[in-house]
Amino acid sequence: MFRRLILQGFLLIAAAVLSSCAVNPVTGRNELSLVSEAQERAIGEQQYGPSQQSQGGEFSVDPILTDYVNGVGQRIAAVSDAPLDYEFVVLNNSVPNAWALPGGKIAINRGLLTELRSEAELAAVLGHEVVHAAARHGAQAMTRGTLLQGALAVGAIASQDNDFADFIVGASQLGAQLISQRYGREAELQSDEYGIRYMIAAGYDPRAAISLQETFVRLSAGRSQGWLDGLFASHPPSEDRVANNRALVNELMPELEGRDLETGELRYQQAMAFLQNNAEAYALFDEAERAVADNDFDIALLNLGAAIGMVPNEARFSGLKADIHLYQENYRQAVTTYDSAILINRNWKRMEK
Repeated sequence: MFRRLILQGFLLIAAAVLSSCAVNPVTGRNELSLVSEAQERAIGEQQYGPSQQSQGGEFSVDPILTDYVNGVGQRIAAVSDAPLDYEFVVLNNSVPNAWALPGGKIAINRGLLTELRSEAELAAVLGHEVVHAAARHGAQAMTRGTLLQGALAVGAIASQDNDFADFIVGASQLGAQLISQRYGREAELQSDEYGIRYMIAAGYDPRAAISLQETFVRLSAGRSQGWLDGLFASHPPSEDRVANNRALVNELMPELEGRDLETGELRYQQAMAFLQNNAEAYALFDEAERAVADNDFDIALLNLGAAIGMVPNEARFSGLKADIHLYQENYRQAVTTYDSAILINRNWKRMEK
């Protein structure tokens, strides 16, 4: 009986593999995919808003920066190999991070923008994420997770005389989801390579992709684990990636002689003016968040008061202040402060801690 169930399970997996090949739009290679393009788009649409909200929400206090980043992103998206409904948003989060959901829904944190030096480096970041979406790396990760769940479920069937069989299957599904959240090495290198090619097609100097990876390697050295939980946890930098980028750019440069490739340092600095001018306020906000985590509410409120004085129209500052009042059971003050935050930004919602 159990042998028959095991055999049936493997036959189902084999049938899925044989019937679910799809062409990677970027590389042109046939690859296994149990997730359709329509499903990818639906997943991206459904998860884009909640994913933003869970990580600080949109950086709406500076619409000039948001429009600028979206413009650079759309310039890259226009030369991609997949005609997706690309969207680009800046998130109000200090952790240096960028990510792409299936279907072309892409985000970059203000914390990463402050580490970049030019529009070309921004194009390198966004180009990397565009390739993840265009090459369907998210679908590949979900497919690997689905197959892993199937294999683990087959193994669990063999132990159905065990009272814990259902628990084993549930735990394995959770583990598979966690494993599939990180792109593999091949996907990362593919995104580096084709991201550089997209940069060139969009008119950007590809040498910025080298300096970007060099910056990432330098920044990752000696940093705390909390700081590394962002971009470097899912896109780990390495000297190998720097070397690969340099080799590809050196190979391509002779073909690019005479082309007017842009770096856009001045445009980038102009777009970043608000963040640069208010860096102290956001540093105080970060200190306030750390103080709240340590239950040091007096220090947190002191830092927030100073931050609000510098940037009074930043809803996240008022929102955290309202959270503190709630933790202290000052409910009337909490409601009043939440109302103030909502008046500043009607799209703002209090983040759950």
